[in-house]
Amino acid sequence: MTSRRFVQVDVFADRPGAGNPLAVVLDAEGLNDAAMQAIARWTRLPETTFVFPPDSDDASYRIRMFSPRREVPFAGHPSVGTAHVVLESGIAAPRDGHLIQDGIAGKLPLEVVGDGDTRTIAVRTPRASVVETATADDPRLREALAGMPLGALPPVLMDGGRRWWLAELASEAQLRAVSPDWAAIGALAEATGSMGLCAFARSDDPVHHLAVRAFVGATGHFEDAASGAANATLAAWLADRDVLPGQDGRYRISQGREVGHDAIIELHVDGNGDVWSGGRVQTVVRGTIDWR
Repeated sequence: MTSRRFVQVDVFADRPGAGNPLAVVLDAEGLNDAAMQAIARWTRLPETTFVFPPDSDDASYRIRMFSPRREVPFAGHPSVGTAHVVLESGIAAPRDGHLIQDGIAGKLPLEVVGDGDTRTIAVRTPRASVVETATADDPRLREALAGMPLGALPPVLMDGGRRWWLAELASEAQLRAVSPDWAAIGALAEATGSMGLCAFARSDDPVHHLAVRAFVGATGHFEDAASGAANATLAAWLADRDVLPGQDGRYRISQGREVGHDAIIELHVDGNGDVWSGGRVQTVVRGTIDWR
């Protein structure tokens, strides 16, 4: 087979162009690793996913995720976006309100609420843990945090499958005004085996509780438009310190405005301490991809 169904979606978005783009290749049987990596490099999107039939009855589908440079074990927005495409295409239907995604990170449930344009999907993310806390004058962090007025929580390195440094800033206005030092963030990522720096601030906005900016220094220097995985590690950190915003472990974040997007991600820390990261998805492109 050379012609396969191809869908491009916008994840964590209430309208096209607001969230994080994702390409999804359905009917991916027959594609080897080199072909999938080549397609992901060609789409030039943050991630491209490939959907396969499940290997077991307790999974809804299998998934492989690739960035333009490498395969990715887990990421939030590709999980949520792929689930949306699977539902739209009729590949799988929810069981008791859930899909089960099978991939490198194992079998992960996705909660499906509602239908159509108002449907939300949230993935239960891998457990994140504290690697170390630090101070602003830590030699590894000093240049990356220069000019960023910090908030109450100390900087922390979290591991949730991918490692992120998290830093609370004193206000949303100061966070949105940050001009990142990409050389310093890249050096921080390399020195600590992390993705880079995820900065956040509390907000008085009626729609979102936190504003977030994720500066990726590990795989090219760019600001992520909407990162479900980075925000999941942040939720785990806030839960660890017992300072979750919102009510009943549920809150919303705003991300991406500084790079021309306007994503809203919904976070939920449940009674078991698991973090669910999700939101709405918009289908933008439907067609086929011919890859010989």
